[in-house]
Amino acid sequence: MGKKDGRVVRWGILGAGKIAHRFARSLSHDPRCELVAISCRSAEKAEAFALEHGVPESGALSDGALGGVAGTAHSALLARPDLDAIYLALPHGMHLEWGTAALRAGKAVLCEKPLCVSAEETRRLAEVSHRTGTLLMEGMKTRFLPAYQRVRELVADGAIGRLERVEAVLQNAMLERIARGGDYLSAPVGGGMLLDTGIYCAAWIEDYLPGTFEVARAEARWEAGVDCAVDAELRFGEKTARLLAAADRGNTRYARLVGSEGQIVVEQPHRPERVTIERAGERPLELDLPHPVDDFFGEIEHFVGLLLDGEVESPVMPHGASVRCAEMLDAIRAAI
Repeated sequence: MGKKDGRVVRWGILGAGKIAHRFARSLSHDPRCELVAISCRSAEKAEAFALEHGVPESGALSDGALGGVAGTAHSALLARPDLDAIYLALPHGMHLEWGTAALRAGKAVLCEKPLCVSAEETRRLAEVSHRTGTLLMEGMKTRFLPAYQRVRELVADGAIGRLERVEAVLQNAMLERIARGGDYLSAPVGGGMLLDTGIYCAAWIEDYLPGTFEVARAEARWEAGVDCAVDAELRFGEKTARLLAAADRGNTRYARLVGSEGQIVVEQPHRPERVTIERAGERPLELDLPHPVDDFFGEIEHFVGLLLDGEVESPVMPHGASVRCAEMLDAIRAAI
């Protein structure tokens, strides 16, 4: 894969947490990309990140080194003329503010999911993207992985007949972390499991069940001011869906697409590689579809292609899909 027209996309990352590190490692595999700046609160953290990922010393920006005022480093990063794109890896509640600032600064934005914490905020950010003519995409990495793409082909080809139900379940053993607080899952900038893993579940449902919906049932458990478990049943006309996102139980994770002639079960729906097709009277067919580099690389490759082509949104994860996922989470939250 070569550079398009010789261009290199120069990146900055807002935030220096675990996800930012994983993204930076994946970015290094695309020869069209160069990471030139990182911004965060701590000078020590910024310098360590820069050293690990080959960011020039001048690109290690921190509030601590720039006077201590919160957000100074992010503003300094966005003011740099040598940046084309940013990866927004800040806590959920900060996405609207800094996504807006980045778009207005002319930087294409690949935003860690969820795009924003509500449908209203998501619409507002999408409007800024179109108003400025600057690319914005929610980092719904799942949709760019080979396993997801193969499942979509199978369903479209009628491998399980008429699709009738979608179940998306992401359960984790993270209750102690939520109770402890102090990270992106915490209130007020975080938002618990509905926004953290529930958005992956919503994205599976959104992609397969079009049209209007209603929440038939929704229940939640709360810890430290945020939801630690959300279980909801939705109706899309005659079709149904279940969304279960939890941090207070074992690590059961799957997506199940149920059709009139069988079902497809996907392990680890947030980063799928293994798929099982089950049809009545036939032996289950198992497919192994590994990530090309890691679970971030597909979305990076897609986003860079869009940027080099001058696009404003993705046909795979368009703004409308992000808004609809947010509407789903809003409706579940309202029904709890």
